[in-house]
Amino acid sequence: MNLVIAHDYAWIRTSPLFRHMMEVGYTLTLIRGRTPREVLRAMEAEPRGTGEGTAGLIEADDAHRAEVDYDYWDESYVAGAFSTPGENGDWTVVLGFDGGLGLPGVETLSEGGRVVAHSSNGGKPIHLFHWFEDGELRTTFEGPSARDGDSPDELVPLLRAVGFPLTPEGEHDEGAPVVDGKAAVLALTERLTGIRVTESLLQEATYELGLVPEQPAEEWTGLVIDITDAHGERLYKEWTYEEIAAASDRARAEANAPVVITYNEPLAMDRSEHETGE
Repeated sequence: MNLVIAHDYAWIRTSPLFRHMMEVGYTLTLIRGRTPREVLRAMEAEPRGTGEGTAGLIEADDAHRAEVDYDYWDESYVAGAFSTPGENGDWTVVLGFDGGLGLPGVETLSEGGRVVAHSSNGGKPIHLFHWFEDGELRTTFEGPSARDGDSPDELVPLLRAVGFPLTPEGEHDEGAPVVDGKAAVLALTERLTGIRVTESLLQEATYELGLVPEQPAEEWTGLVIDITDAHGERLYKEWTYEEIAAASDRARAEANAPVVITYNEPLAMDRSEHETGE
């Protein structure tokens, strides 16, 4: 039985590679039963040859950023994929310094298999976890006590086992020891994949490279604010597109309304006396 816990990934806090991943934003995705070439094809990535280790991947991504003149708004990036053995066969590991955008086509890639992914959006406090099984998003979360998906509570025993401070019911446990959340996510990923992600595994792999194009913007129907603080207190607010549009129209109307300046009576009298010289 795999008994890995968050402490087994304490190395991430002294790793130059992990520091780079957190600074620029990354997505690390593990896919069972698909070859690197299949995964890159499903991502509609343009083949860019191979890269030796993360140094080769970073070099290829930097070269692409230079091609687009370091345009902040260009969300295309170079991803690297390699194969490694894990639970129930070979897996493909995909690393992209994508600002935490996530792997495109991941639901399709999980059909008949499993996909586990985690990400960070680069210096900002958004760190996501996703577990897909046979085309379904089973569990996803930013904070482990605010889970979503088709079976959001299925992983609660594993979440607790790797060190997340949760009660048996999956609520935040204020009496539990503080844990490194990212290290715990890596431990959870290993429990679901059988793959020990190490600095050397990522640094020494030969990556098949692919340029992932910008994804088309999806039409949005609403806005949700869902924040859970360190004490497990949750703020949830949802607005529909219609509500936001109406509020925007009101604000625009108020901004375009004519400005009316009025004077109080004493000021008007003072002006009249000044003008007549009385």
